[in-house]
Amino acid sequence: MTLSMVIAVMLLVMSGGWSLAGDDENIALLDKTGKAFAAVVKKAQPAVVYIGVEKSVKAMNGPNPFDFFNDPFFERFFGPQFRHPPVPRQRQYKQRGAGSGFIISKDGYILTNNHVVEGADKITVRLSDEREFKAKVIGTDPQSDVALIKIDGRNLPVLPLGDSDRIQVGEWVIAIGNPFELYQTVTVGVVSAKGRNRMGISEYENYIQTDAAINPGNSGGPLLNIHGQAIGINSAIFSRSGGYMGIGFAIPINMVKKIEQQLLKSGKVTRGWLGVVIQDLNEDLAKSFDLKTKKGVLISQVSQDSPAGKAGLKDGDVVVAIDGKPVENVAELRNTIAMTAPGTELVLKVIRNGKTYSIPVTIGEQPADFASMAKGMGHGKTPLTRFGLGLQNLTPELADQFGYAKGQGVLIASVEPDSPAAEVGLQPGQLIEEVNKMRVHNMGDIRKAIKRSRLKNQVLLRVRSGEFSRYVVLRAE
Repeated sequence: MTLSMVIAVMLLVMSGGWSLAGDDENIALLDKTGKAFAAVVKKAQPAVVYIGVEKSVKAMNGPNPFDFFNDPFFERFFGPQFRHPPVPRQRQYKQRGAGSGFIISKDGYILTNNHVVEGADKITVRLSDEREFKAKVIGTDPQSDVALIKIDGRNLPVLPLGDSDRIQVGEWVIAIGNPFELYQTVTVGVVSAKGRNRMGISEYENYIQTDAAINPGNSGGPLLNIHGQAIGINSAIFSRSGGYMGIGFAIPINMVKKIEQQLLKSGKVTRGWLGVVIQDLNEDLAKSFDLKTKKGVLISQVSQDSPAGKAGLKDGDVVVAIDGKPVENVAELRNTIAMTAPGTELVLKVIRNGKTYSIPVTIGEQPADFASMAKGMGHGKTPLTRFGLGLQNLTPELADQFGYAKGQGVLIASVEPDSPAAEVGLQPGQLIEEVNKMRVHNMGDIRKAIKRSRLKNQVLLRVRSGEFSRYVVLRAE
């Protein structure tokens, strides 16, 4: 049954076009809809498992040997000064948790969330037929919250994997899991949205949002389409109460497939790396770069020896497509590059100074970590006072202090609260390298750049913080 057929029946009921008591044909249609969901669940349930975890946790607590002398009885005779300060004791105890997962191979490989099995000393998997197995972790990826575990079994029921790119907003979906340890719970809803990111749940986010009820314990279970295929791993909920509020999130299965293959092969995930600092476009930035739309990703910095630098990408380029597929925001570009195997060549479509270029780039391997951004404090006067900025020429001493090179730019010495500069997040210790696309090395260069500008109440800055830089637009009333 399709969603449109169900809606058509509901409209007939609400319009009074037929009677529930007398129209057997339409009742049969509703009956078929319910049986269709039941058939999908019956086929999928055997491959959905309960995952119980146990881990050792140390805590500073336990009985205090001086508690006897802290009794009020002794305080009555010796005064409060007699009371002995509490002596913390470290105690180890077992912490238990539960989640869900689903079997993807007959020999016992299971997909679940990283947060379900992270740090577990013992993992127990229970099948729908009540059999229990000890499981071992094959690999985990905390950045996407995906984990692959395995049990020793043969001819186990398997849940087929679907294509999450084909699922549409409004389509029916089914969630199966073990919320609050209520074994094999089934809920039904629709896809509410796709491509949800910046949720703060994991580092790489591209969630499917659903209104199918998801609660604690559903984590790691499958989100199914009406064909009984897993199109996501239920991962998180949006809640102010700790329970279901109509918004749940699932990791798209197409992302999971790529991660699972790497976990199976090496137990870890190696991500692609471009070597750029990127930022989303807003209306002001789009106008400043003569763009007709704010869809795309602005490159604010290119590392010299990175794949991007070697390919010829430049600061100020705007990426609008990768291999012909449009890129609208930072999350899309970041996820695409991260999920691309190192050594793969991609063609980036970029806009540079109003012209469009196709630039092939060979993706590198993402470094293990990135340097932190430098911060500092200072004072001074500036040609940009009206925007809330105090500036200072970069002396050799200041350059050494903040980790910059002599003549690299002009130091932000102070930022006025509630100013245009404060609103875009500028801070003392950052470095202005460009003003209105003009390279600046001192206060005189800034004055020249501002004087040349036609817009007196607006300025485009390229600002560096430590090893990273970005573009910002300041506007004064």
